[in-house]
Amino acid sequence: MKTTTFLTLLATTLLSVRAEHAPENGVSEAPLAARLSLTAVTRAVLENNLAIREADNRWRAAQERVRQATAWDDLKVSADSEFKRFVNIPPNAFTDQAVTVEQSIPLTGKNLSRSRIAAAEALSVYEDVRRTQLDILAKARAAYFRLANAYDQLAINQKNLTSLRQIADISRSRYEAGTDSAANVLVAETEHSKMLETRRDLERALSDAQSQLNALMNRDAFAPLGRPVGEPMPPMKLSVPALRALTLTKRPEMQMAHAKIDAEKAKLQLAHRAWIPDPAISIRGMRYNEAAQGVSELDAGVSFTVPWLNPRKYSAGVREAQQNVGAAQHALDREQTETFRLLRDQLEKIETAHHHVELFQDKLVPQAQQAFEANRFSYESGKASFLDWISAQRNVRDIEAMAREHLADYQVAVAELEAVVGADLYGSMWQQTAERNSK
Repeated sequence: MKTTTFLTLLATTLLSVRAEHAPENGVSEAPLAARLSLTAVTRAVLENNLAIREADNRWRAAQERVRQATAWDDLKVSADSEFKRFVNIPPNAFTDQAVTVEQSIPLTGKNLSRSRIAAAEALSVYEDVRRTQLDILAKARAAYFRLANAYDQLAINQKNLTSLRQIADISRSRYEAGTDSAANVLVAETEHSKMLETRRDLERALSDAQSQLNALMNRDAFAPLGRPVGEPMPPMKLSVPALRALTLTKRPEMQMAHAKIDAEKAKLQLAHRAWIPDPAISIRGMRYNEAAQGVSELDAGVSFTVPWLNPRKYSAGVREAQQNVGAAQHALDREQTETFRLLRDQLEKIETAHHHVELFQDKLVPQAQQAFEANRFSYESGKASFLDWISAQRNVRDIEAMAREHLADYQVAVAELEAVVGADLYGSMWQQTAERNSK
């Protein structure tokens, strides 16, 4: 009976909490599992993030510009009719109505040049969409790793709170027995209070990571999130030559620079073709004032502009296009230099974080734990002072927290590397781990 009552109260509490966090502004509230995987976060971000949707709409709009640029000029139709004649004329001496149809024929291929420009610009917009996706995914993965770090930091904090409470209890017992001073009890209580203050900061960091992750997935900021599953530490098997080649072919900024060159070359081609006019063919049907038939006369004509009489204008257009091609080439070279700088800096960041992770996990954390246990035994046997013991406890707590922080820094750096390169380097590994954890 007690079990049934407890389950009923628990279900009521959970339903009330869920009602409190229900969305009120129409924001997407796709249910997430209690254990949050990186694969689920990535999928939710790609499907729901508004910045990615906005960029995708811009690309679709840019695609439509290509069709507009390829099309011929619109057919031109004009009509005129006699309104009032103030002189007497012989029958059929003048026309009373006339209809003219005129069509420009793009024999020079200017429309094809304009379509190449639009296509290059659309490709640049597409690469901008990829840049948006890469940046959003890097932010989402960084928030995911920071969230996992916050949970682990809270666990470390709780473990240290328990340890400090035990130390305080031992010190109080020894003080009551007359074998220790009151100062040691106060030091232990102070350390415990400081850890409580640190815990509040960790809870705020956890809340920040949850809010950022919810926003990136287009969910309400107050929506609950599951705890991240344990993701593996990506290996350090990174080939610099392979990454350099991959960055040149995958990084959106490099592809945008190439698209800019293609667009400027098409503009140069258009500037050269501007010297050659496109003819406009017209057909004109006329009706005389006293004629019985609907069309009394049918004429055909050709018209075109004469650009050769304005050479300074078109020569300047060609020179401008040539300079823009040169500028685009320099921009590509500059982007390549900047890309390699970013790649090297990110690889150095990853290597440094990896070094810290291995150093802390393999040496510093075990050594600090052994030092703490040794000081505890020495203190209990009267061979070490209380300050030595509390200092060892503080040291092991700081080193464990720093070790977990370095692991998060390493994982974030790897996610940022994927954004720098423009390719998914570790996605398959994280996917396989998520599938194993779900089984």
